[in-house]
Amino acid sequence: MTHAKRGRAVNRPYGPSPCPRLTGMSGRDPFCQPRRIRRGAALTLLFASVLVAGAATGALPQGDRKSAPDEAGSATLAGRHAAVTRAAEEALADGKSPMEAAKRAVSRSGDRWGAVYSEGEYEEFAEALDGQYTGVGLWARSERDGRIAVTKVRAGSPAAAAGIRPGDLLRSVDGRKTDGRPVTEVVSLLRGDATDAPAGTTVRLGLERGTRAWTETLRRAQLSTDSVTVRQVAGPVTVIRVDTFTKGSGDQVREAVEQAPPGAGVILDLRGNSGGLVTEAVTAASAFLDGGLVATYDVDGEQQALHAEPGGDTTRPLVALVDGGTMSAAELLTGALQDRGRALVVGSRTFGKGSVQMPSRLPDGSVAELTVGHYRTPSGRAVDGRGITPDLEADEGSLQRAETVLRGLAGPS
Repeated sequence: MTHAKRGRAVNRPYGPSPCPRLTGMSGRDPFCQPRRIRRGAALTLLFASVLVAGAATGALPQGDRKSAPDEAGSATLAGRHAAVTRAAEEALADGKSPMEAAKRAVSRSGDRWGAVYSEGEYEEFAEALDGQYTGVGLWARSERDGRIAVTKVRAGSPAAAAGIRPGDLLRSVDGRKTDGRPVTEVVSLLRGDATDAPAGTTVRLGLERGTRAWTETLRRAQLSTDSVTVRQVAGPVTVIRVDTFTKGSGDQVREAVEQAPPGAGVILDLRGNSGGLVTEAVTAASAFLDGGLVATYDVDGEQQALHAEPGGDTTRPLVALVDGGTMSAAELLTGALQDRGRALVVGSRTFGKGSVQMPSRLPDGSVAELTVGHYRTPSGRAVDGRGITPDLEADEGSLQRAETVLRGLAGPS
């Protein structure tokens, strides 16, 4: 797959898109197809999630969050979009950067989850959600103190070959400090969006582990997301792990359930899942539900609903395994299975990210996304800023705890 070209000239209309999107920390989850830069595929901007260099996620520290900006937000959506667009137009007329002006306008708007993406970033995120990306193979998130921490490293990736481990702090990228930066900006630096960096180009990372600080120079590579993995453990238990909801992942979950041994229980492992395509999360829900409500969401005060397809497996014992890195579309799925009484949820409280964004094309081709509403679980629970509380709390050894619980649900064999 060739590396996407960035920075194309734009002679396209701009302004708010009619298609809202659910944002996950890591980014954005669409409910319908927005007007795209190049392709028409539905996408989610995970703020990083699958993708930084496969990096991913957490744009705001958990401790800094207040209640969702909602609720007042949708009434002023048109005004906020107009203010951001006007700032970009004025900057363009003055020979300044429309994108930087738009970022300042979004910051002034008070929209916690609002963001501005270059045309290249937007396109790269789409590629990642199609299952491939150019990067170094690490996932990261923002800590409460603003530092960027590595949460996961892809096996066989440049980051893994360099010995980078989860828990390491990412202090700089090509000499630019990362502390306090939104993960979106860190993602852009890692991927080399500003310089159209393809696979094979280098990126220099400043890292810290305990008292050790060092620098690694990595070569970006073309990687695949491999977002769904399946394995069998004694019990019989089928463990289905979903790292992100990329294109086709919902069908992969459905196939894994259908192919599980007769009588086998299922652990749906959503730990560290930073979100993705909401349509794929709904498809995954359909593997376990016989139709019915998955979630509701509001856009400009108008209520919408997402429903599962009928015919899912409603008899297998099911445990959903979650943690503080479970976000967005993954929380939507967890909430649906919990509210519908289909799964016992084990782990720790999820991140708490579930807001709907409306994308808006700016005159230089960049895209601004502003919050217009929030989604709720079938019982009406709000997720944004709250997260989902497990039925059974478990931190260390949570997978083993889930296996034990699942065998108990299955009863004697």
